Amino acid sequence: MNRPTLPRIVRRRSGVHGWGVFALQAIPKNTRIIHYAGEKIRTRESRVREARYLERGHIWCFTINHLWVRDAAVGGNIARFINHACRPNCYSEVIGDTIWIRAGRTIAPGEELTYNYYTGGTAEIPCQCVPGCRNQL
Repeated sequence: MNRPTLPRIVRRRSGVHGWGVFALQAIPKNTRIIHYAGEKIRTRESRVREARYLERGHIWCFTINHLWVRDAAVGGNIARFINHACRPNCYSEVIGDTIWIRAGRTIAPGEELTYNYYTGGTAEIPCQCVPGCRNQL
């Protein structure tokens, strides 16, 4: 069985925050772009790790469900560098224990990929998705 080819993307410096992920080609709406890789850990363990990461201004843990989380700081891929935006061009989809990042609209070559982290306001990192954004993650 042939697997569909995922779009080409690259990590580079971002105007939003630190590193970002950018499209190297046009990506049609709803296309699976990349899965969010990382160690699968229990939610209670993620709380300890997240506190450490937040001290350095990072969010690496992505909730799968109420029991499990992916920690991209351990075994992650470049999906961990996709930045937050309040009006993103991507969205996440959890299928089983796999987290997919998908295009929420057609994405142009060279455009930075973003999705809403939906942290519920628990993180203490100011949103930088656009100049002057007043939302907190």
